[in-house]
Order: sequence, then structure tokens, then C-alpha cells
Amino acid sequence: MGTSRSSWRNTTHDWATDVDLGHLAGIRGNPAEFAPGGVRHLILEVLAYAADEAASTGAGRCTVTLHPDGSVSVADEGRGTDTRFDEHGRPVKKPVMASKDLRFFDDPGTETLPDGHPRRGMSVVAALSEWLVHTNRRLSGSWIQRYEQGVPVSGLETVAGDGATGTTVHFLPDLHLFLPDLHLPPLADDLRRLADGRPGLVVTVDDRRGG
Repeated sequence: MGTSRSSWRNTTHDWATDVDLGHLAGIRGNPAEFAPGGVRHLILEVLAYAADEAASTGAGRCTVTLHPDGSVSVADEGRGTDTRFDEHGRPVKKPVMASKDLRFFDDPGTETLPDGHPRRGMSVVAALSEWLVHTNRRLSGSWIQRYEQGVPVSGLETVAGDGATGTTVHFLPDLHLFLPDLHLPPLADDLRRLADGRPGLVVTVDDRRGG
């Protein structure tokens, strides 16, 4: 058994807010502001969390996979997204996808990503994707959850552990939200160059798009 959610201290996100629909709608209403550079920026938002994990341990690895259907997955070997158990023994994942990052979203001057644009948080990626699947492996358990336009459409479903920890974020960018000149898929060489701005994190790019 765990403890009441009301006793959990907020750090990066508000534990009391499972889904902030107004927040997600605001992002979708202005993709040029929240994802300048389109898909590249979304990938860098995810890589920033992998870099956070690498910084906490001194080093880390992740793989960015560019899939033929236009989706992107980013898999790291970190500790996994913070998931706690409430007083009823139910797992509760920090609402990183569906609510604002308290560190960055309202203060874009605090950190910039390697493309020179402000870091806003994972909710930007979720909100600007047709769908996103978050697989989360921790020492305390493993779970998967699916989102559509940032809103969870499945519960936190338990998956079998494989002895490893880390997160995989697999998303399909909602390309009709971006300007025409941002529709081009990201290039592997660009991603390698941009990832160089995250010290301590080794990024591998697996480009499966062909052509």
C-alpha cells in the first residue's frame, strides 16, 4: 500500500492533475509557438528527458527510431517515469504527458533545447501527436499507456518486466498542425548534430524510413 496523492510533493508536475484539457488545447492551437521546427523539436523535447536521466547518473544511452509510417520512438535506459502507489495500492504515473511541466512551461527563459528554442515539456509532444504510446519500466513495475492528442485513451496497463528500466515514447506527429515547410521528416544527421548538445547522453539514430 502507498500513501494518499494529496501528500505527494509536486516537483516537475502536479500530481493532482491527471489531464489538463485546457493546457493541451492551448498547445494544439499554436503549434508554431510550441514546436518551432516541427518534428525535430518534438524529438528534442523527448531527448531532453533522456538527458535528464543521463545527468542524474553521469551517463546514459537512448535510441531514436524513425519509422516508415512517419512515427518516431525514443527509448532510453533511465529509471523510468516516476510512478507511485496510492493508498489503495493503485499505480499512479506522474502526469508528464497530459499536464504542464512546472519547471519550463510558463518560464521559457529557463532552458533552451539544442535547436535554440525553449523547452516546454512532454505535454507538447503528446498534444501535437495523433497518438503517443508511453512504455515505462521501473524497478517497482512496468506499464504502458496510450494517448491521442495528449489525452489518455487507455488506463495504466501493466506489462511484463524484462529486467531493465527506462522509458519508450512512440509518437506519430500530427503533421496537419504544422506549416507546410515543416512537413519534411527529420533527417538522421540533423538529429545526431542536435543531440550533441546534450552532454552525457549517447544517442543512436535508427532510420528505417528507406529511400
